[in-house]
Amino acid sequence: MATHFLRGLLGGAIALSLANAVQAQDWPHWRGPNFNGAVAAKGLPTEFGPDQNVRWKTAMPGSGASTPIVVGDRIFLTSIDKSREQLVAMCVRRSDGEILWSKHAGSGYKPTPQGTNTARGARTRATYASPSAVHDGEHVVFFFGNGDLVSYDLDGEQQWRRNIQEDYGNFAFNWTFSASPTLVDGVIYLPVLQRDEPIQRGRRRRGGPKPADEPKQAVQAIDSFVLAINPVDGKTIYKHVRPSPAKVESLESYTSMIPYVGVSGRKEMLLVGGDVITGHDPATGKELWRWGTWNQGHRERFWRLVPTVVVGDGVALVCAPKRAPVYAIKLGGKGGLTKDSLAWQSEGRPNPVSSDVPTPAFVDGHFYVLSDVQSALSKVRAKDGDVIWTTKMSKEHLWRSSPTVADGHVWCMNHNGVVAVVSMADGKIVHQVAMAGEDDDLIRASVVVAHGEVLIRTNDTLFCVAQSAEK
Repeated sequence: MATHFLRGLLGGAIALSLANAVQAQDWPHWRGPNFNGAVAAKGLPTEFGPDQNVRWKTAMPGSGASTPIVVGDRIFLTSIDKSREQLVAMCVRRSDGEILWSKHAGSGYKPTPQGTNTARGARTRATYASPSAVHDGEHVVFFFGNGDLVSYDLDGEQQWRRNIQEDYGNFAFNWTFSASPTLVDGVIYLPVLQRDEPIQRGRRRRGGPKPADEPKQAVQAIDSFVLAINPVDGKTIYKHVRPSPAKVESLESYTSMIPYVGVSGRKEMLLVGGDVITGHDPATGKELWRWGTWNQGHRERFWRLVPTVVVGDGVALVCAPKRAPVYAIKLGGKGGLTKDSLAWQSEGRPNPVSSDVPTPAFVDGHFYVLSDVQSALSKVRAKDGDVIWTTKMSKEHLWRSSPTVADGHVWCMNHNGVVAVVSMADGKIVHQVAMAGEDDDLIRASVVVAHGEVLIRTNDTLFCVAQSAEK
């Protein structure tokens, strides 16, 4: 199924070049080779720890929420460098963990901090090093939350750079922007779904009068849009404006675009945010269809969206924010879809099948939904929403890394760096171990499986775990 899916995505010379560059066991995108958090693998260890079954471990210069990508013997990831106060793009050799190169990737572009809610402490809760890199066989492209988009060759030589905020205006996000770019058919797709007015940072004292001489300023509307970018030279192929009826923070989305090829052969790029899900023509960005909404009447003004859409068995799974349900939308439609396009939605109060942050995984007819709001992992049948099992997770820290499915297990990690390995068959936790320090927090990179190895990225260490590693 995975081979058929990728064959449908890629065609012609591009397919041949990527087939040579990207091996079957690579992890070339933040949600894996099939954009669904799942990979075929055998012989992964189910007993490991910081000093058990570890092939190597490499110190990181600082924290970073980006999930590593793996291409052959190279691992690409981003980080902050605490000592130099820089954003860095890194390449690590997969065979032994040696850092092959580390580049100061940030331009230093820092406008009045859009995406940094100082009143609520977001400055200390997020960094610009959250989006994952993409790779096309010759170039590796890194994106950062301050808008920097920079390309290197495999040896770390810069090919081009640009800044999305400099090109299209300051971001309007309440939290640090962190969508990962997607590379399909030789094109990079990057969505910027943001609120339609600038974030207001300054606040008058409650009850204080407005100064009589304070000028009244006109507010310029801000568009949400999708960019298609050439990875060879970094130039924009098109910019497509994506309107939305959502309000205030509900316009904001931190999701990535996901490719889909229907039974008719129609190619689409799927995008969720602004209270709706849309399918776009990859060649032009034109909207092919739209469905929504989980936010009836758009009454909720602060329902920013974090989980990316995931596809399985002809439906697109959308996770509404906070404690709302998940929705399975039938694929293949055109224009404005009606309620008949809703295949099913999760039910129950409290609802264990719900996710505010993690993106679900899909494999073999089932979605695996990790709920950070209910501290639970559920196996859900894609065709009808039937819940096969639900496993309660520990509640000491939030489970906000997206789940990874491989070798008969679901791999999850919480903010404290505790990794849980859960059986796909019955939902039993077969192994749970702390890979970080007792005081660590806000770890958000997903577990990566590639070439028979498990990569676990904490705030200060990248671990390579393998069955054949010495204890």
